[in-house]
Amino acid sequence: MKVALAEPVAALPRGAGLAYEPKFDGHRLLVFTLDGTAVLQARSGRIVTAAFPDLADAALALPDGTVLDGEVVVWTGGRIDFAAVQRRAAATVSRAALLARRLPASYAAFDLLAEGGRDLRSAPYERRRGRLVGLVGPLGPPLQPVPMTTDAELAATWYETLTATGVEGLVIKRLGGPYRPGARDWRKLRHTHVRDAAVVGFTGPADRPAALALVLPDDDTPVVSSPLPPALRSHAATTLAGRGTGAADGVAMAIGVGEVPYRGVVPGLVAEVERGTTRHSVVTVLRLRDDLINQV
Repeated sequence: MKVALAEPVAALPRGAGLAYEPKFDGHRLLVFTLDGTAVLQARSGRIVTAAFPDLADAALALPDGTVLDGEVVVWTGGRIDFAAVQRRAAATVSRAALLARRLPASYAAFDLLAEGGRDLRSAPYERRRGRLVGLVGPLGPPLQPVPMTTDAELAATWYETLTATGVEGLVIKRLGGPYRPGARDWRKLRHTHVRDAAVVGFTGPADRPAALALVLPDDDTPVVSSPLPPALRSHAATTLAGRGTGAADGVAMAIGVGEVPYRGVVPGLVAEVERGTTRHSVVTVLRLRDDLINQV
């Protein structure tokens, strides 16, 4: 199932009929329940149920025929830890249970697409939101509805104060709007275009990587960064040394080129990157976040 998307904006939209939600930078995840089982689907369409056994187990509390849209996050020290989220998403079946205990996931649900097998995507957001809160709210962690307000001033306060927890902005929706898969009907406001991304691999030689393969928050499809500057290539070679053991190689999308093969590295390393306002903008690596290397 394709997911609804958001268009970046430079200022907070205001006006009647708008709803505001904090934007959690994790992995976009659809949750399906059917015949007493739960299936978790990433934004790319990949089934990731085995990587998140804790969320799959929690989802069994939902009635059959439920479909949720939301973000999976991992909290570390009171902040969203994107490196930990990526480590969870990339876990093998044999490691998934261990990581679920050490890095428990939370699911921030922001939409209800089906209830009792009934497709709700054509219903207005306001109605879907009410049903979402009624269904998920009583369950408690790790499944929770995201906060929402129709008060632009409160939304502005969230925008200014929630950055300390790793929430990097807001998503704005029309109360009367349907859920349109693949359409950019929603709006998103970020503090900056600088964000953390998970390093999943590199291109070029190991002793002087040419570019990094990265996974950005809210999208599990790897992308290739712009070429690394000379100093950063040396730093990357040192930091990535030894992190390729047992890691899977893959292909990532390079702007203007298409799919490019990369050599995989063990998840847990984060890069600070800058990206333009469109989905297909080049990603530039600013620095490697050595301070955030996840050792679990």
